[in-house]
Amino acid sequence: MTSETDPLASELRVVIGRLIRRLRAERRGLGLSQVTVLARLDRGGPATTSDLAAGERVRPQSMADTVGSLVDAGLVERSQDPADGRRVLIGLTQAGREALAADRRLREGWLAAAIERDLTAQERRVLEQATRLLDRLADSDVGAT
Repeated sequence: MTSETDPLASELRVVIGRLIRRLRAERRGLGLSQVTVLARLDRGGPATTSDLAAGERVRPQSMADTVGSLVDAGLVERSQDPADGRRVLIGLTQAGREALAADRRLREGWLAAAIERDLTAQERRVLEQATRLLDRLADSDVGAT
């Protein structure tokens, strides 16, 4: 059984995917896995490699490689967990915060310029409304039927 919203859902999925790929193309220097780890640490604070792997749904070995490259670049650092000295926490360094902020500025700058250049004032207002609707959809917990 199909719904009248199925074509809209399909088109929305395709367009959002294209926009995400376009934003990723603006990224310079850092890989996607590196940026996602930096962003997760920025949002949630220090975490273990296992916690990062679970959060990103990757194997712990893959996350260890990503964390290792970030440590080597000086973007994150390892420290002992003060609550449990056996655990090692990964946390952002100042350089990591700055690299993440620069990455966000670059991508948001491209998007802001495209919105300003390619959309009319009325279209920008519609986009503002659509953004609120997309946020609601992102928070939806309704399962697929």
